Amino acid sequence: MFFEQMHPSWQQALAGQRDLLDQIEANVSTDAAVAPAMPMVMRAFEQPVDSVRVLLVGQDPYPGLGHAVGLSFAVAPEVSPLPRSLQNMMRELRDDLGKDVSNGGDLRRWSQQGVMLLNRHLTTSSGTSAAHFDAGWTRFTDAAISVLNRARGRKLVAILWGNEAMALQRLLADVQVVSSAHPSPLSARRGFFGSKPYSKTNEALKFVGEQPIDWSC
Repeated sequence: MFFEQMHPSWQQALAGQRDLLDQIEANVSTDAAVAPAMPMVMRAFEQPVDSVRVLLVGQDPYPGLGHAVGLSFAVAPEVSPLPRSLQNMMRELRDDLGKDVSNGGDLRRWSQQGVMLLNRHLTTSSGTSAAHFDAGWTRFTDAAISVLNRARGRKLVAILWGNEAMALQRLLADVQVVSSAHPSPLSARRGFFGSKPYSKTNEALKFVGEQPIDWSC
């Protein structure tokens, strides 16, 4: 299921990771409370490799019931109130660009413009953060990030929030990086607020001849 859910270009690029992905799927499918739901786990890989212009890295899915939708930081349109990290992202978006965020946490418009919303761990257990940290996801997402580094190079901008995400710079040697503290309530006031990640990303895209992202959502 997981391998087949990916765009054919990702299937080709990650063919060598199929056994690992099948093993991960077998492990997490035994969790009756897996989040997001199994058909949504690979949503970050639905767009072609060559369409990815921005990589936005999260840690693992929201554990709140019904919150995880397979895209890092995103939630379904009907979710209210938003998770705290997402509230802080929207606050910074307004401060940075003055954008209308009337659709709250539905970030599909970002994805449709080439923003890959990728969690380091693609599943957890509903109600429990970091429940699947030993499932093998980091090996798989490391491979995916390496694919992007090779395929997109300077045409790609990586947004890395927090120390865990920033550690991925070792895999992104050819990529433009925008980094800061994480938007979580514990760290947002220690360098996320005022970091202007959205405008900086657009400037980096324009620098290499790419169209900016319309961050309104």
